[in-house]
Amino acid sequence: MPTEELKQAAELYLMGTYTRQPISIVRGRGTKVYDLEGREYLDFVGGIAVNILGHGHSDLVLAIQRQAALLIHTSNLYYTEPQVKLAQMLVDHSFADKVFFCNSGAEANEAAIKLARRYSYDKYGAGRFEIVTMKNSFHGRTMATLTATGQEKVQKSYDPLLPGFSYVAFNHLAELEQAVNEKTAAIMVEPIQGEGGVYVADHDYLKAVRELCTQKDVLLIFDEVQTGMGRTGTLFAYEQLGVEPDIMTLAKGLGGGVPIGACLAKAEIAKAFEPGSHASTFGGNPLACAAALAVLRLLLEGPLLNQARRMGEYLVKGLFQCKDRYRTVRDVRGIGLMQGIELEMDANTVVSDCLRRGILINATGEHVLRIVPPLIVSQSEIDRLIEVLSQIFNRHVAEGTAH
Repeated sequence: MPTEELKQAAELYLMGTYTRQPISIVRGRGTKVYDLEGREYLDFVGGIAVNILGHGHSDLVLAIQRQAALLIHTSNLYYTEPQVKLAQMLVDHSFADKVFFCNSGAEANEAAIKLARRYSYDKYGAGRFEIVTMKNSFHGRTMATLTATGQEKVQKSYDPLLPGFSYVAFNHLAELEQAVNEKTAAIMVEPIQGEGGVYVADHDYLKAVRELCTQKDVLLIFDEVQTGMGRTGTLFAYEQLGVEPDIMTLAKGLGGGVPIGACLAKAEIAKAFEPGSHASTFGGNPLACAAALAVLRLLLEGPLLNQARRMGEYLVKGLFQCKDRYRTVRDVRGIGLMQGIELEMDANTVVSDCLRRGILINATGEHVLRIVPPLIVSQSEIDRLIEVLSQIFNRHVAEGTAH
C-alpha cells in the first residue's frame, strides 16, 4: 500500500490521537530506518528514547525469537524464569529491593502512585495521600498520571481530575518546602524533564529534596522512564546525581522496543503491595522480560554505556558549536544522549526540514528539539546531524525567519 493510501486508511480507521510525519517506516537497521519508498533516514528519535540498541540488534532479535518459540504468555498466576531473572538483575544493580512489572511508563508511574498512597495509608491512615509533582512534568496519560503531569495542555477536557496532586516549580526548593504538609505522601520528579522541554534537575536541588523527604518521612519517586537504561551515560540517571529515590519507574529503553515497564522500590515500601492490591495481566510476560534481559545484559557488559557517554559528550560539543554560531539557538541542555535545543524559531519547521534531508528528529513544544538517538549512534552520524542542523539554521537566518 503506497504511503498516501496508507495515510488515508489511517485517517479512516485510526483515532486521531497523533500528529504523524508523512512517511511510512517499514524496516530498520542500526541507527537507520527506511520508508515504504526505500528512502533512508538517520533516526535521532529512537522510538522516543526506546530503541537504545538501534533497530534489528542481533542479540535482541535472537532473545525474542528464542522466547517466542518457547512461551510468549502465561499470566502472573505462575512463575516464569525470565521475569524473576530480570527482577534480580534490576535489584542487583540499583538501590531497590523489589520490582513490579507492567507494560509502559504510564503504568509504571501509576504503580508508583498507588504504592506511595498505599504505603502512606498503612503507616499514617487515610489523611496522608497527596503527591507533589513538578510544573512542566510529564508522567503519562492514564487518569492518575495525566493528573500527576504538570501541564494543563495534557489535562485539558478531562475534568474532573484525580484529587490529591499539587504542582510546584521545577528546581525551586522553597516552593516545594512550602507545598509539603501533613497530607503529603510523596514527591514525584523526573531527573530530566523530557516532554517538558529537556530541563535538567539541579544536583543540589535533588539532594535537598532527598533531605526534605527523609526529614518529613515523605517518599521520593524518580520517574526515570526516559532517563533510565543508559540514556544519560549511566544505567540510571540517579547514579550521576548522588541521590537515591525510594521508588523508581522505568520503561522506554528497558525492552529495547518491546513494551515493558517497571516500578522499583525499597523493601519496606514494597510490602504495601500484597496479592490483589495491584496487578497487570501482561506485565512481566516472558517475551518482554527476555527482551529486557538481553538489553540489560548488553548495558552491564560496559562497552555500550561507555559508547553512550562518549557520544553524549561529542553530541553536546557539536550542539554548543551550533549555539555559538547561530543566534536562533537559545539554549542547549541535557545529559548524555538526551539533549534539548531551545530555538527562537519554530521547532516543528526544523523537524520537517530534517525529514526532507533524511534525519528523524523530534520537537517537544513549539521551540525545543529533543535528541534521543540509539546508544549505538556513531561520531560520523552525529556529525551528519550537526551538518543538517547547521544548513537549516543558515537558511532560516538568511531568510530572516529565525528572529
